[in-house]
Amino acid sequence: MLKKIRHALLQKREHPFPNFEETPLYQDEKTPIDVLFAQQFTAVAGKFVYCEDEIQLIENLLLLAEKEKLRKMYAWEPSIQQLLDKYEFPYFRTDKDFIQTEAGITTCEALIARSGSILVSNGNTAGRRLSIFPHTHIVVAHSAQLMMDIKDGLDLMRQRYGSNLPSMISFVTGPSRTADIEKTLVLGAHGPKEVYVFLLESFH
Repeated sequence: MLKKIRHALLQKREHPFPNFEETPLYQDEKTPIDVLFAQQFTAVAGKFVYCEDEIQLIENLLLLAEKEKLRKMYAWEPSIQQLLDKYEFPYFRTDKDFIQTEAGITTCEALIARSGSILVSNGNTAGRRLSIFPHTHIVVAHSAQLMMDIKDGLDLMRQRYGSNLPSMISFVTGPSRTADIEKTLVLGAHGPKEVYVFLLESFH
């Protein structure tokens, strides 16, 4: 049997699926990309908030902070800081007392509609910690960052960074979870317990 397998492996044949990488994983293209992302993201316990403009985004952030009693919210990226400063939204801009942080507000590289995933990297000022350590991870994204597949998201990163890709590229698909202990699902075991995406129509 092993000889037959070895012989079959040594036989060179043409690629049976030459267009495999170009073939979409799903055929249904009727659902708008933002709706598809929201459906897939909420299906993995993510929380999606659509914002028509900056004012609505700030209002929703205030509602979230009040509802969840979030007081230690951190933002390290200049684009996020400028937005929050513009509307006098309270947050921490340094890593002082970071061990006590309750929420991290970051941007992302892209949103992947097919899987409801968030493509993140350490290529921005938020680095690795702000999206992993806090119990609540809040992602501020804009509609232009919506990509259909993982391949599209990686292509977007190659356009942005060229050959200098960040050393850490990761896909966040809902809150951290594990069922290792007695097969009981636990959220927030190795990262954020809650993940929010605030999708803004236009964000600069």
